[in-house]
Amino acid sequence: MRHEAKTRSLFSLTWPIFIETLLYMVMGNADTLMLSQYSDHAVAAVGVANQIIALTIVLFNFVALATAVLVAQYLGAHREQEAVDVSLVSLVANLLFGLLLSAILAAFSEPILRMMDLPAELLDEGTHYLAIVGGFLFIQALMMTVGAILKSYGFTRDTMYVAVGMNVLHVISNAVLIFGLFGLPALGIQGAAISTAASRGMAFLALLALLRKRTNISLAPRAFRRLPFHYLRSLLKIGVPAAGEHLSYNTAQMVITYFITWLGAEALTVRVYTQNIMMFVFLFGIAVSQGTQILVGHFVGAGRYEEAYARCLKSLYSAIAISVLLAAAAYWFAEPLLSLFTDDRSMIVLGRKLLLLTIILEPGRSFNLVIISSLRAAGDVQFPVYMGILSMWGVGVTIAYVFGIALGFGLVGIWLSFIADEWLRGLLMLWRWRSRVWMKKTMVPQAKMA
Repeated sequence: MRHEAKTRSLFSLTWPIFIETLLYMVMGNADTLMLSQYSDHAVAAVGVANQIIALTIVLFNFVALATAVLVAQYLGAHREQEAVDVSLVSLVANLLFGLLLSAILAAFSEPILRMMDLPAELLDEGTHYLAIVGGFLFIQALMMTVGAILKSYGFTRDTMYVAVGMNVLHVISNAVLIFGLFGLPALGIQGAAISTAASRGMAFLALLALLRKRTNISLAPRAFRRLPFHYLRSLLKIGVPAAGEHLSYNTAQMVITYFITWLGAEALTVRVYTQNIMMFVFLFGIAVSQGTQILVGHFVGAGRYEEAYARCLKSLYSAIAISVLLAAAAYWFAEPLLSLFTDDRSMIVLGRKLLLLTIILEPGRSFNLVIISSLRAAGDVQFPVYMGILSMWGVGVTIAYVFGIALGFGLVGIWLSFIADEWLRGLLMLWRWRSRVWMKKTMVPQAKMA
């Protein structure tokens, strides 16, 4: 069975992840940028709907995260059949879970957005977008699982190529469906939703073909007849706490978004525009964290703990340095970047202030991205959850309300809450990694020494 991760450097694993993640972000920004030419209200509606979608993806992600950890550790321990078994079980589990949550979003899109206190003038557009994109999110669940398997085997370039194709298709279909090119009706926000769902469907089919080509994992019906579902216990042991940490973060962000709705549609729109730019700033940290997770998982599975320890810290230093440079560049070019989305001067001025604060925010985020991924790869999944809940809610949400709403600092106060939360959690994660407690948490204790 082929797997390349153990023989590849962090850079060779990371650069395709960087490009892939960049393209996924472009996919989200394509909706925002194209819809900004259609309607500012459409942008704000999509921004709130995407908060719900992001929360749902977190729930899907717990299986994909656990799959990546277990597959990497089993491959590191030279136990290839267990890696195959885990992969098949995770595909079935995420398909069933994805279908359930997709049905809920499609059926209850309007009540969910009303609970988010979406302004009445945005409700109709937001409902259409959430019902279509949310109804087909089970495809995203499967994409995430197959992608996690391929990456754990070291085939990060394959998932990158799929992302390239998906984004080309998405941008073209966006233009056609949103603005009604070639004589078709202009569907606006519904067109963006249809384009998103369709391009994800095509990407999933491509990933399935690559999984069959690159690994010995059989997708024939007979392979699913007698699945070793006892692996679900290990998947849940890793995935549920990992999902808890992401779930806590996303629900906290939803509460903060609810606070922002009190500030009005303009503040909500500025938040969407600014965070779309910020996503490109922490892109490098995301790529490094995923590449590091693959390597740390293989090292831990093979019992090479000191190499895992050193790899995480080297990755962290690189992520911090690059994040500061990218955040400074985003602030320096704030006006032309924000002008891509809007010509409203007040929005541009406020967005520039937020990008200045991002220079302080992003190094703290790098701690969390890199170290939490490494802790998870080693099987240490509970500590980040406990500390995350404490910080996200006790610090992040609390400061957001006090500074953003009660004291009247608005979005600037909201950004201060992001800074406090990321830095507190990040420093706690660094302390945990240096304690080396995670060395006793591996899911493959019988690993062979490499």
